[in-house]
Amino acid sequence: MKFLALAAAALLSTSALAAEPLKKTDAGFVDAAGMTVYTFDKDVAGSGKSACADGCLKNWPAVAASGALAAPWSAITRDDGSKQLAYKGKPLYLFVGDKKAGDRNGDNVKEIWHVAKD
Repeated sequence: MKFLALAAAALLSTSALAAEPLKKTDAGFVDAAGMTVYTFDKDVAGSGKSACADGCLKNWPAVAASGALAAPWSAITRDDGSKQLAYKGKPLYLFVGDKKAGDRNGDNVKEIWHVAKD
């Protein structure tokens, strides 16, 4: 029983130490370089899958996931085995049309791409 209590405490302290993978701004989430992060309406939250593949990924690269993640952050495994960051179960992407930090050129593209917000 003591072992279970110690294991639970270790898990709680590990998740408490997990860093926020993205920075929250007034406009939405950005990565470490200040590049805007997007969601795709065709993705189903919590499905563990991305609807953006092949040619789509050329314009909307997946945000890579690494390290320990705590809710509401998670990672999905893409078909190629890479890990993609997700927020509240929705995979996250960058947009090649954003050239500098703070650009939001991908917001509302085709009315299915949106800046990721809380």
